Amino acid sequence: MINSIVRRSAVSLAIGSLLLAGAGANAAGNADGAVKIGVMGDMSGVYSTGFSGKGAVAAVQMAVDDFGGEVLGKPVKVISADHQNKADIASAKSREWIDREHVDVIMDLTNSAVGLAVQQLASNKGVITINTGAATSGLTNEACTPYGIHYGYDTHALPVGTATAIVKNGGKKWFFITADYAFGQALESNTSDVVKKLGGSVVGSVRAPLNTNDFSSYLLQAQGSGAQVIGLANAGTDTINAVKQANEFGIVAGGQQLAGMLVLLSDIKSLGLDTAAGLQFTSGWYWDGDDASRKWTKKYLANGGTTPTFPHAALYSATTAYLNAVKAAGTDESDAVRKAIGNKPIDDFFAKGGQIRDDGLLEHDMYLLKAKKADESESTWDLVTLERTIPGDQAYPSLADSTCELTQ
Repeated sequence: MINSIVRRSAVSLAIGSLLLAGAGANAAGNADGAVKIGVMGDMSGVYSTGFSGKGAVAAVQMAVDDFGGEVLGKPVKVISADHQNKADIASAKSREWIDREHVDVIMDLTNSAVGLAVQQLASNKGVITINTGAATSGLTNEACTPYGIHYGYDTHALPVGTATAIVKNGGKKWFFITADYAFGQALESNTSDVVKKLGGSVVGSVRAPLNTNDFSSYLLQAQGSGAQVIGLANAGTDTINAVKQANEFGIVAGGQQLAGMLVLLSDIKSLGLDTAAGLQFTSGWYWDGDDASRKWTKKYLANGGTTPTFPHAALYSATTAYLNAVKAAGTDESDAVRKAIGNKPIDDFFAKGGQIRDDGLLEHDMYLLKAKKADESESTWDLVTLERTIPGDQAYPSLADSTCELTQ
């Protein structure tokens, strides 16, 4: 325990030194005392419903309003943009935001390729990013930066709940249908590690382009693989389309099991419980988990919120945490704010006893959920049951296992 404390103190000092070195005579980021938050998300594409879109902007704006609408004596402004799931568009817009709009923090960043690109660009300019939509664990490992924060979940935490439950229930032979970019590849890799560690095996995989409408060829390969479990290492409408078409092909009826590795409550609603019943998945938050979450959900849906999914809840929580850090630091200068947000526990309706680690990862509890049968649902969003709470120190790798150079 003493060695752990000593090591953590050393890491904190190293990061503090790095940040101060980067600051030099000039303040990091746009330290003008006026806070501007940029929501860079998928506003019209495959991830626009539950991860990003109008619901994401609504969550950030609600957090700002609940904070009082101002910090350091000046109004907080929220702006947004559609990155169209293209890293080059996201990078160009983020550069414009930082250089011309004087944005202090960029949030959301759904799509791992986007998240990785913008995190690096913003860090080079001394600007904080808070990824709530991007999943790849690379954000806090090999691609970590002093100003990058990964808030809500990652591709390591997702399979710890879902794959563990399925393998222990007998589903040991897996085949993956994987989104063909950084997110899908990381999710397949992390899930495979869990499966193999528990004595299972991976008999094959196939890569599918983002925003694919026809999964027939991929599903036929999975069906013929002899796998007991077809792992869907994708998300959003890609997962919805794959599940619907798998049911049309009689794959589940034929004895194979689908495992959605990144499923949102909005996906279950889109699928319908007749199709989704029994589907297990891991989530960073559940709206009906306690009174505080239910209260937040009711207010969010009444204030422009679209879906009570964990990425939207994470955005509200992250915005509040950021503004509290600005207030505590007494400045919007990035080094001071990053230090303040890392030193204070995140303990709210979203993250119980959470803390942002030195590698930028928010470690907090995750939840294994299971879709209900249609006759068990009593209201619009009463779609799942809470099967298990996964403590944060079990859901995420230890800081000692991080490959982030800031922790070495």
